[in-house]
Amino acid sequence: MTYPGPPRPDQVSATPLATIADQLGVAAPATGEVSGITHDSRAVRPGDIYAALPGARLHGADFVAQAADLGAAAILTDPTGAERAAVTGLPVLVVPAPRDSMGELAATIYGHPGRDLLQIGITGTSGKTTTAYLIEGGLKEVRSTGLIGTVEMRIGDERIKSERTTPEATDLQALFAVMRERGVDAVVMEVSSHALVLGRVDGCVFDVAVFNNLSPEHMEFHSDMEDYFRAKAQLFTQRRSRLGVVNFDDEYGRRLITESEVPVTTFSAEGHPDADWRAEDVEVMPFDSTFVAVGPKGERITARSPLAGPFNVANTLAAIVTLAVAGIDPQQAADGVAAVPGVPGRLERIDEGQPYLAVVDYAHKTDAVESVLRALRKVTENKLHIVLGCGGDRDKTKRMPMGAAAARLADTAVLTADNPRGEDPLAILATMLAGAADVPIHERGDVAVFEDRATAIRAAVARAEPGDTVLVAGKGHEQGQDIAGVVRPFDDRQVLREAIQQTQG
Repeated sequence: MTYPGPPRPDQVSATPLATIADQLGVAAPATGEVSGITHDSRAVRPGDIYAALPGARLHGADFVAQAADLGAAAILTDPTGAERAAVTGLPVLVVPAPRDSMGELAATIYGHPGRDLLQIGITGTSGKTTTAYLIEGGLKEVRSTGLIGTVEMRIGDERIKSERTTPEATDLQALFAVMRERGVDAVVMEVSSHALVLGRVDGCVFDVAVFNNLSPEHMEFHSDMEDYFRAKAQLFTQRRSRLGVVNFDDEYGRRLITESEVPVTTFSAEGHPDADWRAEDVEVMPFDSTFVAVGPKGERITARSPLAGPFNVANTLAAIVTLAVAGIDPQQAADGVAAVPGVPGRLERIDEGQPYLAVVDYAHKTDAVESVLRALRKVTENKLHIVLGCGGDRDKTKRMPMGAAAARLADTAVLTADNPRGEDPLAILATMLAGAADVPIHERGDVAVFEDRATAIRAAVARAEPGDTVLVAGKGHEQGQDIAGVVRPFDDRQVLREAIQQTQG
């Protein structure tokens, strides 16, 4: 079966191989033309440059024969891959670090599609996905939109499953070209720290860059918080963006304000008077919030966050301010944001007529778990139950704090598997349980452990009584569970729905 690969534009003008070689600063290996570029040998189409990149375990040059068979016109690689690439007989472009060139090359090959789009990029630890959906909701009032993020990619009304938060540079530029081809003129996307460090957004210049917050995450990738901050701060350089929107309430946001290379507009959901935009008259309700967004010229914009929790007031204010900076009328923007029906896997309610609240949320780091539990506590009459796990082959330092947060802030903490990947799920659970055990007994709720996630969800539902809340956290929108390298179908929303139905029946 042919590998479909990411979306590609239907019409691409061929680019002379000599132009590509000149951009790379190397001698043209042959005459000819190229019409696409990919780093995935399975996704090669006739006329493509195949970027054979060095990897942790394998080198892309190991797959040049497959790329050649599928019609590759040339190969881009590093010196270690050059000899293997030459065996194909195709023109070979050799540079020291081919990944560093992919984004700009892709932009050239696809005709710099990003220049024809209003580009908004969002970075930070928590809230990227929610803020992206809210901004897109506001943009839809006046533009034809695209969305790129953790949950999905959208081209107008078409939805495409995302493989990662930010696509690789070759795929991203092709996606921009598809959007342009289909009449999209504005795109909102999440920009991860991995994307910034690994060059996935090379070739992009965002019209507006947004910073939400920063807290410990991805410490298996970043050496420390300073390294993590420096990665995020790359988005606020002149190479990456034109204007910035930054959360004044976050300590790293306040630092970024002073270090940004581009002009910054600030916002404060806590109403800080030194912020350019601030939220006033905030009223947090069970399932949404209302507030007044006060602007730098004294504007008073009536706003509503369509999602529960004070942290979503911040996400909503970020969306409104971003749209205003992008030139959208602030009240029109706020009205569009308020109309967003919800965000998949973000405080998503599961309603089967049960006499208690059931919610699925993507919270998978300590501060996010604490925030969502505190938000739900305010709307819970009786007991609050959480189902929570930690992913394997990821940041191990957050496991004890997450176990502690669940035990301290919920009446019942049901600890279970998340995506254990290559690790022993019981070892992960033992670390979480140690964190829960560190909470003094008089401050700790009941703690239960079930290795099987479906069993854990059923156990939490079995405890729920009228006026309670059941929160299933960590996986949100995800529809699979990775155990020992095998991804099996698993959707928290569906499993929770079925557990409630069983108790109702």
